[in-house]
Order: sequence, then C-alpha cells, then structure tokens
Amino acid sequence: MGRYTGPVCRLCRRMGTKLFLKGERCFTPRCAVEKRRSAPGEQTREGASRRRISEHGMQLREKQKARFIYGLLERQFSNDVGKASRTKGSTGQLLMELLERRLDNVVYRLGFAGSRKQARQMVGHGHFRLNGRAVNIPSLTLKSGDSVSWREKSTKSNYYKTMVESLPQRPVPQWLELDKKNVTGKVVALPAPSDIDTSIDTRPIVEYYSRR
Repeated sequence: MGRYTGPVCRLCRRMGTKLFLKGERCFTPRCAVEKRRSAPGEQTREGASRRRISEHGMQLREKQKARFIYGLLERQFSNDVGKASRTKGSTGQLLMELLERRLDNVVYRLGFAGSRKQARQMVGHGHFRLNGRAVNIPSLTLKSGDSVSWREKSTKSNYYKTMVESLPQRPVPQWLELDKKNVTGKVVALPAPSDIDTSIDTRPIVEYYSRR
C-alpha cells in the first residue's frame, strides 16, 4: 500500500479523532474534526444508522490510525511491529517506543517542524545532523545520548528564523531535552508510556499482526 496523498483532514474524520497531520491548524477551531465530526460520506441526518464494525475492522482501523499518525508505509510499520515482537517485553509498548524514537518524530517533538510530514521532508532534504554527522534518513532510530542539530546552511533560511522565535510551540516530552539557545535537541531517556500523547491502542494492532 502506497503513501496516502489525498486531503489529510479526511483521514482524521474517517478515524473519528485528531491525527495531528496539519501542524498548528490541528490545535485551532479551524481543525476539520472540530468543524465536522461525521466521517466522509456519512449521512449526517439525525437518526442515520451506522454500520457495526467487526473485531477485525477495529484492529485494522487502529493499525491504520497509527500508520497515518506517524506517516509510515505498510511495510515500514509491519517491520516495526516485527522488531517489537522479537524484543523481550510488551510488544505494544516497544512498538510505540520505536515509533517515537524515529528521527522525523524527534524533529517534530522538539518543535523544529510543524508536523511529522514536514519533519520527514526536512530530514530527507538534509537539514539536520545527528551527533554532528549529516543524515537524510527519517526512519533512523535514535538512542539515549543522541543529539540533533541543524545544518549550518539551513540556519540562514527564513523558516529557521521564524521557527526559533516561536520555540517551543508545543511542550517537549520529558525524554527529550531542548536547548533553545543553541537550537539543538538531545535524547536523554527512552520514552515512557506516560510521555506518549497519541491516542493509539496497541492491543488491537498486536492482535491484527499476530493473526497474519
């Protein structure tokens, strides 16, 4: 399955919850979910019946929701589930930990990008350095002690100057450390369940892949 390229607000309405795919707009009344909570194509008249979702359908929906939030292709997401399942511990918790420690997600969490999609594009264009070395792979998994900084050339852009003035736009999770003076970030610990604010239920996801 390829990457979704349609209107992202439709995805939020389809899932019935905010996926935070539109950056700062998702935190305002302009958010599509706030303006219209019905799913795309759903009858909005009072008393309209809704189709009951099967257990498999619920598992699929939760899996798709997680994919959309983190912007992963099916193969990428499946590989992460496989890694989590082969590691000792709770598969669901380890999966979320892997997703959070992706380089593009760390860039987003630090407030260097307005959305994960934007963060993925910026990493792909080589705007960041990992531990002082140039990187352009959004899926890199960071570990405790890793640091993220800006490429010197990128600090001269208008986007960078605007971004610095508004740091931090969102609260930075405790497992990350933001140095606003030098505009750098550091992974100081592994993300705990309490640090992850995405509304993802990992149990149906694990069950979905365990039956394949």
